[in-house]
Amino acid sequence: MIISVASGKGGTGKTTVAVGLALSLSEENLVQFLDCDVEEPDAHIFLKPEINQGLTVEVPIPEISEDRCTHCGLCAQFCVYKALAVLKDTVLVFPELCHSCGGCKLICPEQAIHEVGQRVGVAEYGSAGRINFIQGKLDIGQARATPLIRKIKKQINTTNLVVIDSPPGTSCPVVEAVRDSNFTLLVTEPTPFGLNDLKLSVEVLRQLEIPMGVIINRAGLGADSLIEDYCRQEKIPVLMSIPFDREIARAYSQGVALTAVLPTYRAKFKELLWTIKELTR
Repeated sequence: MIISVASGKGGTGKTTVAVGLALSLSEENLVQFLDCDVEEPDAHIFLKPEINQGLTVEVPIPEISEDRCTHCGLCAQFCVYKALAVLKDTVLVFPELCHSCGGCKLICPEQAIHEVGQRVGVAEYGSAGRINFIQGKLDIGQARATPLIRKIKKQINTTNLVVIDSPPGTSCPVVEAVRDSNFTLLVTEPTPFGLNDLKLSVEVLRQLEIPMGVIINRAGLGADSLIEDYCRQEKIPVLMSIPFDREIARAYSQGVALTAVLPTYRAKFKELLWTIKELTR
């Protein structure tokens, strides 16, 4: 089973839930943990894995052979992302706009375009007890997280329980991270901002036809009914509430997992797995 953990906004507690779930389930199962929040991966702070391998991840981008190029402009006309600009005497390539589709190479009548690899980040592999750990680290200045997430997800081993810590928001990296999940846990907070972004996430998951449930983090802030009323109206199950607790916040700031400071949550996360299995039957 592949369980992704997502949220409409950052800072709601995705990593808290993902790490707590992985640690609890690993007591009885082999678990594979994928940190797909590649712009700011932080699950390693809590899981403390031993990293034993790191692989560079590259994406193909076009390079122009000026001696063969006739500046016909077909490549620039084809590229909907405007990654190519054909001038009178040269062709400009904007790697940050390129989506590596290879279409410009195919359409060039002079075969003046070939592809070269451009590094976007690194994929790191390791282990933490019974948890097989994989994380991506996007290079500073790189804008394309999706190819790195796609590379990480190719390592999924479906014979294990798989937990994916997704990026925040509802953009392309999130879609790539949750795609093909059997179930997605949406972590939210009981605030107007939390509700607004939860609604956006629900719309995305419904488009992807992925079953979902909600976890309310920092419960007790005073607006819990906002989330509960919305979930009731939309027929989305609220599967767990994590209280607004100073001890949890202190432990988090020190890199200590939720299940270490509140061991009772181990049983709750194990029960959560059975609930998810029932909901996906």
